[in-house]
Amino acid sequence: MEKATMSVQELSAYMGISLPKAYELVKTDGFPIIRVGARILIPTDGFQEWLKKKSHTEKS
Repeated sequence: MEKATMSVQELSAYMGISLPKAYELVKTDGFPIIRVGARILIPTDGFQEWLKKKSHTEKS
């Protein structure tokens, strides 16, 4: 069974971005997060959908 969520630290490592940049990203409108107390968790399915949308709409 795959993990249903990842931490901001895991997101940072997965995307190859700094931890401060990952925290900035999770605070943007439309980014999928779940708050559990003070913790911020990212649903892996929601993140994959968000990433697909962004990769199709962003132009280089």
